[in-house]
Amino acid sequence: MYTMKKLTKTERSWVMYDWANSAHSTIISTAIFPLWFGQVARNGGLSDTQTSFWLGTANTGYAIIIALMAAVLGTLSDFRGFRKKLFVPFWLLGVAATGGLILVGAAAWVIALILYILTFIGFAGANIFYDASLPDVTSIDRMDMVSSKGFGYGYIGGSTIPFLISLVIIAVLSGMDFSAGLPILGVKISFGLTALWWLFFTFPYLKNVNQKNGIDPVPSPITESFRRLGRTFRDLRKQKKIFLFLIAYFFYIDGVNTIIKMATNFASSIGVGMMVLLAAVIGIQILAFPFALLYGQLAQRFGARPLLFTGIGVYAVITLLGTVMPLVPVSFVVPIFIAVAFLVATSQGGIQALSRSYFASLIPDENVSGEYFGFYNTMGKFAAILGPFLMGAFPRLAFLLGIANEQVAYSFGVGAILLLFIVGGGLLAASNRVKN
Repeated sequence: MYTMKKLTKTERSWVMYDWANSAHSTIISTAIFPLWFGQVARNGGLSDTQTSFWLGTANTGYAIIIALMAAVLGTLSDFRGFRKKLFVPFWLLGVAATGGLILVGAAAWVIALILYILTFIGFAGANIFYDASLPDVTSIDRMDMVSSKGFGYGYIGGSTIPFLISLVIIAVLSGMDFSAGLPILGVKISFGLTALWWLFFTFPYLKNVNQKNGIDPVPSPITESFRRLGRTFRDLRKQKKIFLFLIAYFFYIDGVNTIIKMATNFASSIGVGMMVLLAAVIGIQILAFPFALLYGQLAQRFGARPLLFTGIGVYAVITLLGTVMPLVPVSFVVPIFIAVAFLVATSQGGIQALSRSYFASLIPDENVSGEYFGFYNTMGKFAAILGPFLMGAFPRLAFLLGIANEQVAYSFGVGAILLLFIVGGGLLAASNRVKN
């Protein structure tokens, strides 16, 4: 198995950005922020279903903003010298907004959501240029391995270490008593740590990763970007394998992202205790490291596409188990949740890493990787609109219509996510049958 020592200096520096921004993925996206936001929202007078609705709406809002920008930004980044210049302001926005969460008041849920949206605009915007730089740092035969290495080391380093530090601080400040929720000081220290981690560990990427591929700058790059975007979109429809993959990706990655963003809030709402939730998040980060590397190794042997089908199948099982959780007796909820957490750990990093590297391998010209990854990120962010909305709106609608009580209503939202994996898997299979 490849180690970091067997990566080139440029590849290691590229992988380090996954290490840097993964603290945000755990503390802001998955674990501490959603739990803390539930407290802030309840202090502000919201019910659990309203909290899920507004959190889902915030995820939808930032996704729309990035989706509308991604293709143009990706196209701009193909001009030589532009990629890093575009990366920096989004990175700084994400870091600053994450640090800004320290200042949010105990009931200021609207301000918390605004900053949450800004952190993700920075996070997702920077990732457009980061993903597009994969062909700049490695060869096509190493892409699956390097991409998987990024997610793997992101889990074990960027996610686990700052998260564990945050948990220790929170545990000490709470005295291990979470009956009143998470201690505010501990939460805000975790937000500050996330911002500093993201800031500091990005410097190797800034120093050592340079844009090797691209096209010559022109006097009016924005105007030319729109022209090129139109031409590429027309050409993209003729490249059936890429076109079908992007649509498949739209659906299945929507399901993955929805589970990442909404799982802790969902589990908390149906009675999973704080200690179990936090332990599950730690376990996912630790187990996701070897499984992400395993996906990369297996892709080297069998190809990325069979492993993508494996990941989609695992996530289909996850959604089925999640649908059952609100319907079973309370004594069964925690064991099912633990099984779900284990399954997420096996495939969360692998499906994301191999989607990135598989798409990079399909790009016909490395000099326009930013343009193609602009479409890739557009599809990924538009995908992040539907799932969180379904997860938040369906339970709320079922409850308001009197179809189910507040807990059972959550099955409607989770069940809807299964359709995303079915459609995504079907389209991925269809893309496998075309020649170009």
